[in-house]
Amino acid sequence: MARSRYDKGLKDLGNGVYAYMQPDGSWGWSNAGLIVDGDESMLVDTLFDLDLTREMLAAMRGATRAAANIECLVNTHANGDHCWGNELVEGAEIIASRASAEEMEEVPAAMLAQMMKAAPQMGELGDYMKRIFGAFDFEGIKTTLPTRTFDRELTVSVGDRTVELIEVGPAHTKGDVLVHVPSDRTVFTGDILFIEGHPIMWAGPVANWIRACERILAMDVETIVPGHGPITDKAGVAAVQGYLEYVSAEARKRFDAGMSSFEAAQDIALDDYSSWGDGERIAVNVDTLYREFSGSTAPPNIVELFGRMARLAR
Repeated sequence: MARSRYDKGLKDLGNGVYAYMQPDGSWGWSNAGLIVDGDESMLVDTLFDLDLTREMLAAMRGATRAAANIECLVNTHANGDHCWGNELVEGAEIIASRASAEEMEEVPAAMLAQMMKAAPQMGELGDYMKRIFGAFDFEGIKTTLPTRTFDRELTVSVGDRTVELIEVGPAHTKGDVLVHVPSDRTVFTGDILFIEGHPIMWAGPVANWIRACERILAMDVETIVPGHGPITDKAGVAAVQGYLEYVSAEARKRFDAGMSSFEAAQDIALDDYSSWGDGERIAVNVDTLYREFSGSTAPPNIVELFGRMARLAR
C-alpha cells in the first residue's frame, strides 16, 4: 500500500482550528497547529529550523489576523523539529511539561549543526545523516525554553475556548503532551503518533505509549493531527498501538532467547508495516525495549543508534 499523499501548508480544520502539514512526515518533517478564538491564538509547536518556522508563521498570519501576535505557544515535546523555531514567536508564553523543558537543554541545535559539519568525514553514518537532515539549517538557532511548565495536566483558555494539555510521557520522549480541543473534537498528538511512518521510542516505557494511544481512543475526537504524517482518525491511533504491542512482544521473545538488541532488530519481521517509512527506527525501538526489560537506567548511545539505523537503511 502506498503512503498517503497530502499537501504542504496550512489546513483549515474549521472554527478557528488549523493544522500545518509537512509531507512526507519523515525525519524532521513535522506537523504543527494553530488554535484561534477572537483575537487570541495558541500555536502548537514550531518547526525544525528558522526558515521553515518563518514560512509557517507567514502562512498563519495570511489566514487569520489573530496569528499576527501569538500569545501562547505549546511544545508537545523536546525534539528539535517541534521546538527549534521557538525564538521566532516573540513575546509568547511558552508552555511545556516540566520533563520536556528539562530535556530541551540536553540536545541543542548547535550540537546537530556540528554533527552535520562533520558528516562528510563520518562515512556511512555521515551519508545517512546528510540524507535525513541535509534539508535543514541548524546554524544560529537559539535554544528558547518554556516560560511555564506543568506536570500531568493543565487547562488553558484561548478566548472562550478551552484547551486541555495532557502529559502522557515518558513515551516517545521524556515529557510528551497531547493538546486536546474538546469543543472541536480535535487533538494534536505530537509524536505520540507517526502516521504511515515507524514511530521512534527514545524514552519509553512502551506501556506508557500504549496507554497514551488508549487515552486518545477514549476521547470524543474525530480529527487527530499527528506529529508526523497525514491527519488521521482512531484507526490510525489503533495502528500505532498495534505496532508498539507487536514490536514489544517480538523484542521480548528475542531478549529472553539471549539475542543482542541489534540482532533482534534485524530479525523482527516488519512485513505488516512494509508501507510505513523509516523502518530502520526498529533499531532504536528494540534498544530502548531491551534497556527497559533489563532494568537499565543508562542513557542510550545516540551516535551508535544512528549508526545502526544507517546500516539498516542501507
